[in-house]
Amino acid sequence: MSPKNLNALSKTHKFLINKLKDKKIFEVYKKFEKYLKVDQDFIVAVSGGPDSLALSYLAKIYSIKKSIKVKYFIIDHKLRENSSSEVKFVKNLFRKLSIKLTILKWTGNKPVNNIQSIARAKRYKLLINKAKKLKINYILLGHHNDDLIENFFIRFLRGSGLNGLVSFDEKSENEKINLIRPLLKFSKKDLLHISKKVFETFVVDPSNENDQFKRVKIRNLIKNLQLEGLNKDKFNLTIKNLKSASNSIKFYVDKNIINNSTIFTKKKMIFLNKDFFNQPEEVVFRSLTNVIKIIGKKYYPVRGKKIDKIVELVKNNRQFKTTLGNCIIKKVNDTIILSKEL
Repeated sequence: MSPKNLNALSKTHKFLINKLKDKKIFEVYKKFEKYLKVDQDFIVAVSGGPDSLALSYLAKIYSIKKSIKVKYFIIDHKLRENSSSEVKFVKNLFRKLSIKLTILKWTGNKPVNNIQSIARAKRYKLLINKAKKLKINYILLGHHNDDLIENFFIRFLRGSGLNGLVSFDEKSENEKINLIRPLLKFSKKDLLHISKKVFETFVVDPSNENDQFKRVKIRNLIKNLQLEGLNKDKFNLTIKNLKSASNSIKFYVDKNIINNSTIFTKKKMIFLNKDFFNQPEEVVFRSLTNVIKIIGKKYYPVRGKKIDKIVELVKNNRQFKTTLGNCIIKKVNDTIILSKEL
C-alpha cells in the first residue's frame, strides 16, 4: 500500500475511533466487544439499513483494536427496481470511510410468493459461499433485540413449539460457517443513534412499511402492545427463561439420538431403533427433526405438522416408505431407516 493510501487509512481510523467519544456509542461498543469474542477474520453482512450500518461501524472498530481483518458484503437482490442504485449508494457511503464494500448479485428468477423468506435464504447462501471461498468461518448479522421479539411473535402465530419460539440464537451454524448475531442485546434505537452519528444517513427499505408482509404486521402489533404496557426487559427475561427450559429438553434430545440411533456412511444414512420413539413427545419431535436435518443436510427444519405425520406413521406399527426434508424414510420391522434422497 502506498504512503498516500496509508495516510488516508490512518485518518479514517482516527475519525472512526473518535466517534467513541460519544457516550452512547462508547457504551454500546464496550458491550459489543464483550459479547463478540471473535479472534479470526470475519465477514459483515450489510443491508444499508441503520442496523447493519451500526454493526459495520462496531465491527470496524473491533477489527482495528484486535488487529484482524473484516470484509463487508451487500446483496443486490434485484427484487425492487431501485435495488441496484441502493447498494451503490451504500457502497459510496463506505468508500467515504475508506471501507471496501463488495456487492454480491442475486441472479436468476425471483419468487412471487413467500418473497421475504426466500430472499433471506438466498442472502445466506450467497454469503456462505463467499465465506467458504475466502476460508472465513464467521459471518456477522445485524439482527437486534427488536428482531428477537418480532421473531417470537411470528413463531407464536405459526403455532411453533418451545424450541421454535426461542430459536433466534446469538450463535448458529450453517454449512459449517458460524453465523453470529452480536446485536441481540441492543435496541434499534441505540443502533439508529450510531448510524446517524457515523454515516449520517441510511437506506430505508419500503417493504418495512408494507403491511402485506407478516413481519410488518407483527411490528405494528408490538407497537400497540407497548402502548398497552408491554415491557421489553420483562419480555426478554421471559424469553431467557423459555430458552433455559428449551436447553434442558435439548439435553434429553441429544441423549436420545446418541443412545437410540446409528449413523452410517458419512451421515448419509441413520437407523432409529424402537426406543427412539419411546420418549416424551417433545423429545421425540425434536430428535426426529434433528436427524432429518443431519441426513437431509438442510439448514432449516421441516414443518412441525410433517414431523407429526411421520411420528403417527411409526405409532401405527405398519411398514411405510415416504420422503421428507431431502430424506427417504422407511420402516423395516422395528427399525426406522433414514437415507439421503438422491
